[in-house]
Amino acid sequence: MRSGAEEAGAVILKIAKLDGTVLVLNQVRGAKGELSWARALGGWTDEARASQWCDKQVAFDPDLWIVEIEDREGRAFVDEPII
Repeated sequence: MRSGAEEAGAVILKIAKLDGTVLVLNQVRGAKGELSWARALGGWTDEARASQWCDKQVAFDPDLWIVEIEDREGRAFVDEPII
């Protein structure tokens, strides 16, 4: 959906079930540097709320990447844990 800086941009995933519901995940690092994904809005939400949140993040960090995955089952297809 949006390309950021190749060398420094954070990544947000939008998982769209194609029924109007979206899960927004943002990359986080643990105390030991391990990567995981956090539910940015607490869980599944509507597309309008997710887009508004993403727009605010882009305003704060213009290097941000946003990747949307469309999957009717709501799968994120990431290896790291979702917390």
